[in-house]
Amino acid sequence: MARSGVQYEDVLGAIESLQTRGEAPSVQKIREVLGTGSFTTISDHLREWRVRRESSRVQPASQAMPEAVQRLAENLWYKAQEAAGEALTEYRERADQRVAEAQEAMQEAQRQVEDAEQREAALSAHVAGTEQRLEARSAALARVEAERDQWQERARQFEERLSRALQQLDKMQQDNEQQAQAHQQALAERDAQHLARLNQEEQRHEAAEARLMTLLDEARQERVAAEKRYDAATQQLEKRQENLQRQLHETQAALGREEKQHRETQWARSRAEERIDTLRHEQSLLQARIEDQKRHIEEQAARLRTQDAELMRRTWQPTEEDVARRAEEARAGEGGEALKGAEAAPSVSVR
Repeated sequence: MARSGVQYEDVLGAIESLQTRGEAPSVQKIREVLGTGSFTTISDHLREWRVRRESSRVQPASQAMPEAVQRLAENLWYKAQEAAGEALTEYRERADQRVAEAQEAMQEAQRQVEDAEQREAALSAHVAGTEQRLEARSAALARVEAERDQWQERARQFEERLSRALQQLDKMQQDNEQQAQAHQQALAERDAQHLARLNQEEQRHEAAEARLMTLLDEARQERVAAEKRYDAATQQLEKRQENLQRQLHETQAALGREEKQHRETQWARSRAEERIDTLRHEQSLLQARIEDQKRHIEEQAARLRTQDAELMRRTWQPTEEDVARRAEEARAGEGGEALKGAEAAPSVSVR
């Protein structure tokens, strides 16, 4: 049965491989060695390995294996050998069964080959038609490949962003490990300094034993306080790492939303372009109607100006009867009578 996910033994083997090469183990390096696994699972196993390593430093090594443990180990070894033999027998049976199935499949394949040879002649005509359809689909495939290239470019950009995020995460882990190593080194130096001070006090005078015990207690208290500070700093760094992973997931979700929004924007843009074309067509029709109305108005204005001119001409031009009557009055009367007659003349008629 296949194992699900990365196990602690896999991470342990990767750590030993990194230590053999002289490299400090980290989540990113362990994942590069394994080639698989999530950062959360690897980080949990790495934290467990560090806890076990610290506990192994405190516990003294046993001198010899107890006899009960040795008997238990021997029983487990015998049971493992029996299980291996049973598994080997079962594997051989399955292998024989697969060989028989393979032979039957080969015979069936030979029969299918004979049937295929008989159908080959009938398929020749079909292949010719298929080639024609294939040419038609090649153009469609070219368009699909262009779209695929666009999506691959977007995927490449996303991978670059993800790679930068992973590099930042790896750098932070390396910084955390360096800080932890520096903290442990500082603790070791402080312990060495306290031991040196204790040795000096012990050499100076035997009466300073009480003071020496006090200094030892202070050193232990300082060590405990330093270990507590180290644990608190480690927890803060782990929380910071979890926050970075959460931000990474949020960034991936945001990229998905951006892609969806981009598709919706493209659809809305195509709809808007169609609407703009429709409005432009309507505008051209409206402009043509406006031009027709302008020409009609100008024609009506020209006709009105012509009618006004004709009306003015007829209003101020006297008729032939008026001219003859005025001439007779001028000849018959004198100047005053002619003037009076002119004033009493009727108004100009309008035809």
